[in-house]
Amino acid sequence: MDKGMEYLQKGKYQEAAAALEKNIQDEPSNPVHYINFGNLLSSVHEHDKALVFFQKALELDPGAAAAYYGAGVSCYKAEKFKEAAYLFQQSLGRFPDDADTLFMAGMSYLQCDEPRRALPFLMRSSELNSGDSEALFQYGLCLAHLNNVEEASKIFKKVTELPEEHADAFYNLGVCYAFFEEYEEALQCFEKALTIQPGHFLAGNGRKNMQEKLNR
Repeated sequence: MDKGMEYLQKGKYQEAAAALEKNIQDEPSNPVHYINFGNLLSSVHEHDKALVFFQKALELDPGAAAAYYGAGVSCYKAEKFKEAAYLFQQSLGRFPDDADTLFMAGMSYLQCDEPRRALPFLMRSSELNSGDSEALFQYGLCLAHLNNVEEASKIFKKVTELPEEHADAFYNLGVCYAFFEEYEEALQCFEKALTIQPGHFLAGNGRKNMQEKLNR
């Protein structure tokens, strides 16, 4: 592994910067070094500066998917979600089945309040990485935003069946059950969410509402 990237993974940012800067000096025409330096700057929240390095990498290699992805992450962290969505799609032009890039493109469109545009990206990401609870969960949320409650409930149920316990998935599954007036099942989901995360405010409200409905 490159020494600069090794330092970066260990959180030794000053050492990483020195090593990565030397790489650029030694090989100024290698786009990988600019991508790595951009990733370093992005990791310390210097997003505008990071974009300069990603752009330089793209000048050297217009097809550098990693540069588009890195630039997309920088824009996403800087809350420039439209730009992020465009950049992630450029990266997907080179690697259309990269689950992480598909996920980030979908999340960018969700942040732009465009769930219909987000849906195909999140659906494909969850298909490629069915064991990723967050990818599945966000796909379920997207379906819920589009009022497809029945399909959303199926996805939330899949998340609850994964090894990693996901309080928000149980809460949202409970909301789906409540929508269909299946109050016992909804109550069980809210209680499970509170078992995982005792301070889950929304699940607490949900449990109270279901208890009131069942006691009428």
